[in-house]
Order: sequence, then C-alpha cells, then structure tokens
Amino acid sequence: MKMFEKQTPAQRQAKGRGAKFVYEQLRHEILTLKLAPGFPLDETTLARRFAMSRSPIREALVRLSADGLIEMLSNRSSLVAPVDMANFPRYVEALDFLQRINTRLAAKFRSAEDLERMQVRAEAFDKACAANDYLQMSATNRDFHMSVAEAGKNPYLTRAYGQLLDEGRRILHMHFDYLRSSTTDHILTSEHFDMIEAIRRQDVSEADRLAHDHTRQFHDRFMNFLQAQYHDDFSFEVFSATKDAVQNDRELSKLS
Repeated sequence: MKMFEKQTPAQRQAKGRGAKFVYEQLRHEILTLKLAPGFPLDETTLARRFAMSRSPIREALVRLSADGLIEMLSNRSSLVAPVDMANFPRYVEALDFLQRINTRLAAKFRSAEDLERMQVRAEAFDKACAANDYLQMSATNRDFHMSVAEAGKNPYLTRAYGQLLDEGRRILHMHFDYLRSSTTDHILTSEHFDMIEAIRRQDVSEADRLAHDHTRQFHDRFMNFLQAQYHDDFSFEVFSATKDAVQNDRELSKLS
C-alpha cells in the first residue's frame, strides 16, 4: 500500500497499460509542445517516470519515430523532432491538395449523418475559440477536418490527411497562440460552417474554393506569425549615452 501511495498519477495510470499508454501520453505532450522540439527523451528516465521496464518504453519510442515525432539516436536516447520550417512550403502544398480533394469528395458523397457530425465538431471548435483555449482549438480543428475527410468515403486519402494534420499540429499550436494575442489577424470560425453549407448543397466547386482559401489563410497567417516574432525597433540611446560617459571618464583620467 505504501508503494502505491508513492506512485504519481501518471505511474498509476501507466501500470498495466504498457507501450500504448506511453505512446499516447508522449504523443500528446509532443503535439501540444509540452515537450519542446529538441527535448531529450532518455529510456531510463522515461521508465522511471512511468514505473515500467524499458521494453514498452522503447516500443513507444519506435512508434513515435515512425510518426516522425522523435529522432532516435544510437546511444538509446531520443530527441523530440524539430519543427521542419525549411519544408513548410512543401507541407502547405500537400495540405492544400489533400484538403481540397477530401472536401470535394465530401461534397459528392456526404450523408445526413456526416453533415450532423461536421456541425457538432464545428460547434466544438467555436466553443474552444470562445474560451481562447488554443490547445483545444488545435484538437477540435483536426476533428472537424477529419469529419469532412471521412464524409468523402476514401479511407486512403482520409488516413494520409490525418497524418498530415498531425504533423502540422505543432505549427498549428504556434499559429493559434499568435492569433490569440494578435490585434490584426483573427480566427474566422464561420469558415467551417461555410464549408459545411457548400458540402450540404453538394456544390463541389464552392467546397473546393473554400478548402483552398482555408489553406491559403493558414499559410498567410503563419507567415504573419513569423514576422511578428521579429523586432527591429531597438533603441540604442542608452547604449550611446553609456559610451559617451565612458569616453568622458577616460578624458578626465588623462587630464588628472
């Protein structure tokens, strides 16, 4: 009983659930940036954290590596994978393609149940926006877009789209965090409802246009986020004043 009391909540949850629990927990922490890009993941430390042997830890890390979320090193340690900004334009190209094709298919093959599911998930995203909870915004945004993809009835495109959305979750977290504090850019929650309406009418062309605009706005706003992190309005007046004072002291020293 005393040993159980000493265990943390995470250890008690992990007990008996093995690699699946470790995988899901670490995946959540990576996607929400609780574990920052480049953060070291040591098997021994993780085994101690989750109160289990290293075998299920290693199994979970292998799965995370296959997802592209960590990089496994040769010394049995791993790092949280960096956010690949160099390939961001290629990511947006792939996102635009899969978002448009899945939305077009949804407009063709959606059912009444599909439309109801989209509506529920769009409303959940709205609630997350109203609460200014950007972690929940990221999760509900993915849920909405996956409901659109599932309505398209192509499991291969749906799976590829889901993987791409997951890969971009960390970028999306930074994007939403910026929008939360921005005075110029805002989240247009009606975009999701506009997409639902086009899909409801089975207007393939309009659904395609809205999906493309959605991707383009994500790209443009994220570029604004990058620019917002750069400050060029430095003031060097204090530095100049200090430099002048030092120079005056030197001149006085020569006179004395």
